[in-house]
Amino acid sequence: MKLEEIHELWALDSQIDESELDAESLKIPQLHSKYYKIYNIERMILRRLEGEYKTLSLEKYEFYTQGPTDEQHKRGWKLPAKGMILKNEVDRYLEADRDIIAMSLKIALQREKVDLLHSIIGNINSRSFHIRDCIEFLKWSQGQG
Repeated sequence: MKLEEIHELWALDSQIDESELDAESLKIPQLHSKYYKIYNIERMILRRLEGEYKTLSLEKYEFYTQGPTDEQHKRGWKLPAKGMILKNEVDRYLEADRDIIAMSLKIALQREKVDLLHSIIGNINSRSFHIRDCIEFLKWSQGQG
């Protein structure tokens, strides 16, 4: 699911109809279930990406220090002009490697989604307090509280 889709979905679901506070209160478990399901899926994707990053990082380390394999040639990986890299220089090359950067950006985006969903779930968990406060305010404004 795209980050924008999560934002759009929450923009709709976050609305509270003040004229239907009882119905809004009953929707809380459904919203929690909906967003927790999305959260779990996105968190598992994050874990998978983190694992892929570790594998890629090791492959790139071996590539830079030991030279390319046939498979790495097929992937289009090329050593710098100076050839294999000394072990004390590998970190610098890994930080600037396009594949590593691309994977890091995927992980960062996925982390944003997981953090957003975590925040949404927190908001849903406190929704009953917001509804209660709204009811208390309505009572007070009508002179009943």
